[in-house]
Amino acid sequence: METVVTVVVIIFVIIAGMMLIHRLNAQHDERIGAFRYSDALPGIGRRTRRSRREREIRRRR
Repeated sequence: METVVTVVVIIFVIIAGMMLIHRLNAQHDERIGAFRYSDALPGIGRRTRRSRREREIRRRR
């Protein structure tokens, strides 16, 4: 009898883990869908060097 209860508990924990992973994947997919065209790592590769003249023009505005 103890063996049956142990097996049922193990199966329940496995199913609960599968459901949790499924929900987390669904949330992750929604987040990716919402920001499909954004950078994987924001800020990397975006820095461009501006000339001194461009910086001065931007400061004046």
